[in-house]
Amino acid sequence: MEVRGLESGETSVFRMPLHYPRYTMKDYQDMPEWKLDRLLSEYGLSTFGDLPHKRDFAMGAFLWPNCFQISMSPQNPKVHQDNSA
Repeated sequence: MEVRGLESGETSVFRMPLHYPRYTMKDYQDMPEWKLDRLLSEYGLSTFGDLPHKRDFAMGAFLWPNCFQISMSPQNPKVHQDNSA
């Protein structure tokens, strides 16, 4: 998948490495900038911005499956409503 920046004209190509990152929110909050840059670069994602922006971006990109799994859990009654009656 190729994405072209509208303002800068630069091209970014998303790459899916063999393994999905398994960091926790705490890991991202404590991660040094060089490690965030490396992680984002491995996936072909932008390393533009300051450290808080990169942390937020990485958490948004890589933590969403965990949020989805929580919302789909059997303990969430809104997800598992019986509408057959």
